[in-house]
Amino acid sequence: MEINTTNIANNLKRVKAAVPSGTHIMAVVKADAYGHGAAPVAMISLEQGASFLGVALLEEGVALRRAGIAAPILFMGAFFPWQAPDLVRFGLTATVASVESAECLSDAAVASGRRARVHIKVDTGMGRIGLTPADIPGLVRRASRLPGIDIEGIFTHLACAECNQAMTLRQLEQFHDLTESLRAQGYSIPLRHAANSAAALAVPESALDMVRVGAALYGLSPTGATPPGPEWAQAMSFHTRVAYVKAVPANTTVSYGAAYVSRGPEVIATLPVGYADGYSRSLSGKAEVLLNGERRHVVGKVCMDQIMISLPLDAHVEVGDEVILMGCQGDDTIYAEDLARWTGSIGYEVVCGISKRVPRVYVGGREQEQQ
Repeated sequence: MEINTTNIANNLKRVKAAVPSGTHIMAVVKADAYGHGAAPVAMISLEQGASFLGVALLEEGVALRRAGIAAPILFMGAFFPWQAPDLVRFGLTATVASVESAECLSDAAVASGRRARVHIKVDTGMGRIGLTPADIPGLVRRASRLPGIDIEGIFTHLACAECNQAMTLRQLEQFHDLTESLRAQGYSIPLRHAANSAAALAVPESALDMVRVGAALYGLSPTGATPPGPEWAQAMSFHTRVAYVKAVPANTTVSYGAAYVSRGPEVIATLPVGYADGYSRSLSGKAEVLLNGERRHVVGKVCMDQIMISLPLDAHVEVGDEVILMGCQGDDTIYAEDLARWTGSIGYEVVCGISKRVPRVYVGGREQEQQ
């Protein structure tokens, strides 16, 4: 796996240029930065002007702290009561979606002699976590009176920013009306945020005080299904090499279940990658790879550790030839969204699913050692 750090930096610059000056940027580095490596991506993003980081698990935030990252980190999920002391201990900003969670943080903050920063979560239509706009004022009143609590932000999540502008605008209107009502009641919360990548780029009024950038940072399409435009650079590429080559006659079966049978004489090349590496079994018989700048079909079932591709008898192929599973070779590109289309998924799942047994190598303007 190659992670192009220059592409990540340039993608972030494009986001900054697209949002109003002074709008904070949160780099979303949950799920190991969508498989790209949380600590390296966090460092690059902060260097390029991001002021916040976003994670989905307490453990992800702790790992960033232990990597020496001191920037604000928002734990965007709901937390368990027993996690409150570590949220305070590691200086993570907590999402508060109930009075009970605010009270747990308050107790932990008082016990440690520290203060806990919180962002209030509003459910305007996503339906995961957060209180409805009608219930938020009561939560804010209670939380603001608790010792050790600093309400730093308030946010919501747009459910359809990439596909349903009408719903997006309704959610934004609810959120705006709520925050204005809170302001009128004397609760002026510094950071209001709602926009993900899709909204930040397509709905200017969603920028507010901060935007949360995930897909765009990595050069993924915010829709998750169709490749991004040419202005976005995919940061991740997936490489392997030909491990074995043999010519086979017609009627040769290939891989488990004998699902592929050669129609005539052809060359079968075996590649040392499989579903244990995150190359999904559902790609069997559907996917294409790039070899010597040409597309070749994956044939037979994807195995745990190997896949096979079919080539004509006159194809020039040797053991050791590089094969691109995702990324550019010659004039062609296989996007994460292509792999997603072949599997019936989205590009986010593709990049998040590449396993840890695949080494990450960082290339570009901020080269690092293999991880």
